[in-house]
Amino acid sequence: MKDVTVKVNGMSCHHCKNAVESKVKGLKGVDSAVVDLNAGNVKVTFDETRVTLDDIYDAIDEAGYEPVK
Repeated sequence: MKDVTVKVNGMSCHHCKNAVESKVKGLKGVDSAVVDLNAGNVKVTFDETRVTLDDIYDAIDEAGYEPVK
């Protein structure tokens, strides 16, 4: 398992938090995704043999927010 923290632009409320966490957690291979609204990031624990960092960036983008690569 690998841990990564991704900066996310555009999150400001609990709806934002739920949208990003839900989309990222929906990826096969993601163990956990926890958004910190104050820091503007999401901490993701994932199995890098099943999901890539690019997949996580894409999921954040699909949730309507901008991952900072």
